[in-house]
Formats: sequence, structure tokens, C-alpha cells
Amino acid sequence: MIRFRVKELMAEKEFKEGRRITIAEVAEACGINRMTLSKIAGQRGYSTVTDNLDRLCRYFSCEIGELVVYIPEDVTTEDSSES
Repeated sequence: MIRFRVKELMAEKEFKEGRRITIAEVAEACGINRMTLSKIAGQRGYSTVTDNLDRLCRYFSCEIGELVVYIPEDVTTEDSSES
């Protein structure tokens, strides 16, 4: 599963800049619909277009690997269903 680290990056940016940053502010700065950004940040397994990823990387001044993390699915569930 792909997990987006938007909330973590927002927290890091808040700490560095010493101010509160909202989803609405990030959405406006990136040109991404606020609902879309909320889904990227909080909905498990949400899929988005690469243009949005590019905009977020630009906003947070980060590499794609800092924004997106791969988390392997739980293979124990698959193994137990085969027995």
C-alpha cells in the first residue's frame, strides 16, 4: 500500500516556520482541491495523479520518497487463508 506523508510534512513545516499550516492553505498554494488534498492526507489507499504529487513536492521542497512511503500488505492474512 502507498501511504502519503502529507500530515507529517505539514507538521515539519509548521515547526520550521513557527506557525500553523492548514490543509486549506496547502491546497490553495498547490492548486489542489481541498477535498482532494484531505483524501490524499487521510484516506487509506487513496490514489492521485502524478501532477498532484509534483505540486506537493514543490510546496514542501521535498523528494517523492519523503512524500510517499510503501507499506507492504499484511502477508500473514494471505498465508493463513491458504491452510
